[in-house]
Amino acid sequence: MIMDLGEVIAQSTWGGEGSSLAGLTDFWVFRFLLNILGYASIVVPAAILIRYIKRSNFLERTGGKGCVYDLVKACVYGTADELPTAQQDIEAPAPAPSRFPRWAILIFCVVGLQGSYLTWGVLQERIMRHEYGGTEDEPAEKFKNSQFLVFVNRILALTIAGVYLSIFRQPRHGCPMYKYSYASLSNVMSSWCQYEALKFVSFPTQVLAKASKVIPVMLMGKVVSKKSYEYYEYVIAALISVGLSMFLIAHGPDDEKKSTTVTTFSGILLLAGYMMFDSFTANWQAELYKYKMSSFQMMFGVNCFSCLFTSAALLQQGGFIEAFSFMIRHQLFAFHVFLNSICSATGQMFIFFTINQFGAMVFVIIMTTRQALAILLSCIIYAHPVSVMGGFGIGIVFLAMFLRVYASHRMKQKKVRQQENNTGVKV
Repeated sequence: MIMDLGEVIAQSTWGGEGSSLAGLTDFWVFRFLLNILGYASIVVPAAILIRYIKRSNFLERTGGKGCVYDLVKACVYGTADELPTAQQDIEAPAPAPSRFPRWAILIFCVVGLQGSYLTWGVLQERIMRHEYGGTEDEPAEKFKNSQFLVFVNRILALTIAGVYLSIFRQPRHGCPMYKYSYASLSNVMSSWCQYEALKFVSFPTQVLAKASKVIPVMLMGKVVSKKSYEYYEYVIAALISVGLSMFLIAHGPDDEKKSTTVTTFSGILLLAGYMMFDSFTANWQAELYKYKMSSFQMMFGVNCFSCLFTSAALLQQGGFIEAFSFMIRHQLFAFHVFLNSICSATGQMFIFFTINQFGAMVFVIIMTTRQALAILLSCIIYAHPVSVMGGFGIGIVFLAMFLRVYASHRMKQKKVRQQENNTGVKV
């Protein structure tokens, strides 16, 4: 039976306990619109200014020199056209040969990635789904401002990237600064949707939803771009669909009365938003890498705009006051937020290091294993009930993901061999 809008809002926002004005302001759609208004206060004036600069030939009128010229040139036009051809082709400096054996470096990467992101996942669920306080001195309450968590993660990542760039030599920067804002905006919104979704769905459900984003990506590629896929990709998409369906069916309405892991319509919308924004971020960053920048230059540029967007929204909504007041009342929350940010920033650094040392294939295998371990850890720590059917569903999803990695690797090897046979040159 289809519920009316009032019932959906009441159940997804207040758990059926009745509505109030305070409850309305906590409803995720209202928060989302406020965030959009906050971002727009930065985006709209900046877009008007950039349009004016480009249409009025502002650079020519500055005489081609001076600090104003350099600033406008870097922010709006970039300096890629000024780089010599040899400079344009410079990549980030290759790492110096290590004194440590390869197996030791691999273990270091595995431990770093698993430790950072497993801890990050546990803390996300603790912060967004569980109460703080609950003693005679501290009444129990939940933290509701996902935007603040995004801001703290980004400000720490920005600091780490800035320190790294100031110490180690990098390729000369040529990308117009404003282009980072597109990836930044979508990245901020995907992170906000991810945190907000945890108010409505369990962490295992969220992890499985992330694993299944290959399905909408394939559908979009087929419909919009008329892209063709290998047969094994359709099989893998079907397996993921079956596994995810088994897990969701096993955690139906009957389980909602037994536990707090409630999958709602709001949670589904937020997860869909996360996947959409995250897909755009990845594709736009791929375009930015054509400017031959290093990973830490990308990290700095994107997080710079992310801090700008989130701080503007938080200032307009009074989010900083709300968050710092919550920290004062609950010191454990402050520790969790700080540790969560440390794990997020160090995790990004381990991503860059692992891909640099061992390539994307090893990284994907490590992170796929991490997702499976994250579900197991969440179920153990927070006592999420998993039925036999739900367990089979999880197993099918991760089996499909490992098959995807293996099949993709085999297809690449096949193409390399075909190229060698056609050209007679070993690749």
